[in-house]
Amino acid sequence: MKEKLDDNKVMAILTDVTKCTGCETCVAACKKTYDLPRDRMWRWQDEIDSLSASRYCTIIRKPGNVFIRQQCRHCNEPACASACIVGALEKQKNGPVTYDSRKCMGCRYCMMACPFGIPRYEWESTAPKIRKCILCYPRLQEGKQPACTEACPYGATIFGTRAEMLAEARRRIKENPGRYYPADNPVIYGEHEVGGTSVLYLSNISLDFMSWGPKLGNEPLPALTWAALSKVPPVVLGVAGLMTGVYWVIGRRMQLEAEQHTARAAESGAAAHPQDHDPHSEHQS
Repeated sequence: MKEKLDDNKVMAILTDVTKCTGCETCVAACKKTYDLPRDRMWRWQDEIDSLSASRYCTIIRKPGNVFIRQQCRHCNEPACASACIVGALEKQKNGPVTYDSRKCMGCRYCMMACPFGIPRYEWESTAPKIRKCILCYPRLQEGKQPACTEACPYGATIFGTRAEMLAEARRRIKENPGRYYPADNPVIYGEHEVGGTSVLYLSNISLDFMSWGPKLGNEPLPALTWAALSKVPPVVLGVAGLMTGVYWVIGRRMQLEAEQHTARAAESGAAAHPQDHDPHSEHQS
């Protein structure tokens, strides 16, 4: 039986949509922390407002000056990790769903499994990988908070244990009756959906558009993921395993070729410029 996470030990983010001004300070802090390249504007876009391989969090803009920060929800029982057949995605005990690019073979099963449509693919790369928010796991290991919450100048997105963030959300609902959606019984998005998440929301509009559909349910999705994978013919899984092996072999071959090229270049340089040759001695004689 899977060990249940402790809300007093799991770290979480609470984003209050009513406090967000759309300044994108959080986006800038994230891009600086991970040295992400400039965003590309696609021809069908009027503005850059979607996640991408160079944008781990973003601001979705809605009518009425409503700004919603979008990022990985870090599910308590993530479907992406369950769908990953090589273990590149992993749920950490303190909250983050981390990603190991060294293991990833680019199958994109995680993209299909995620109910919030979070993982992005490096479409322009010659060796594409998956990219997504990792809740600043390295910073958490150092006792710091995520770059985005640290940078937010308006307290629209804050950080603490999941228990603290849920308590803060309930306090805001109690102190501000009618501010949050729906007015008669406000929702803390992420408290229960798909088994709960480590990124929680309070909003004055429905956030159902940020997932597959309005009724995700409260049951964790990995069970459904494995149920679907169990229907996949064994030969397909065998091919996936073969692809992983081929990927490793090719990577190792490329590494060896690079090392040999470096060695040949070093030998060629040594032959062209022997250390015991003094270019000034012949001129002087």
